[in-house]
Amino acid sequence: MTTDNDIATTFLQVGPQGDERQIAVRHREGASPGLVWLGGYRSDMIGTKAESLDQWAGAIGLACCRHDYSGHGESGGEFIDGTISRWLEESLAVFEAHTKGPQILIGSSMGAWIALRMVQELAAANRGDRVTGMVLIAPAPDFTHELMAPNLTDAARRQLDERGFMEEPSDYSHEPNVFTKALFDDGEANRVMDGSIRTGCPVHIVQGMRDEDVPHAHALKLLSLLPDEQVAMTLVKDGDHRLSRDEDIALLLRVLAAMVEDVRA
Repeated sequence: MTTDNDIATTFLQVGPQGDERQIAVRHREGASPGLVWLGGYRSDMIGTKAESLDQWAGAIGLACCRHDYSGHGESGGEFIDGTISRWLEESLAVFEAHTKGPQILIGSSMGAWIALRMVQELAAANRGDRVTGMVLIAPAPDFTHELMAPNLTDAARRQLDERGFMEEPSDYSHEPNVFTKALFDDGEANRVMDGSIRTGCPVHIVQGMRDEDVPHAHALKLLSLLPDEQVAMTLVKDGDHRLSRDEDIALLLRVLAAMVEDVRA
């Protein structure tokens, strides 16, 4: 067990025998609605937004839960084995083990895809009432199908077919981003933007208009697939993909404060 500030990292074993992963979790006890952080591709639970969210939750007495997907941060498992289905399984397991009562899901980039799939899975299990709101930051649902596949070069397609993975430079790390054929194939089975998306709760999208990774047109398409009621979007004209500046964090917390107030009303 490790500690960061006043929150200890614990580990939850997820997966069947032979495919177990030790998933790192940081859970802050507090009042409802709880906050559940779902990070992005190659992000971890101690990034700027996640840490700011947890500190804010602590200051106002809300529960807050965050975890690292397998192959990320403090969790076990290999990153190259990761798929949406695998990370969804882990996120649902953490949700069930560490949260109670109504929760607001906060999904960043790929985490928004995980959040939308979580809502679908919970609804299928007649547990949709556990999610009482969603905040999606620079949402990237279906990014393999919608954003990457149409732009793959012949060389990238050969890498996927011959090596089982492709690499591309990262703006956020010295190490290249790695995308596997398994991720692309599994992404097809987890698509959410192929029809109307029913969440059963309020949704607020926060999107930068200078996002070079997930163009704001993608967020607008997502918006068009969500029900008209209880859905809002805030566009940040000079915002990038990270949305981690002080003013971006302040905006996120204002959006969350308003959602918490509405849920409690």
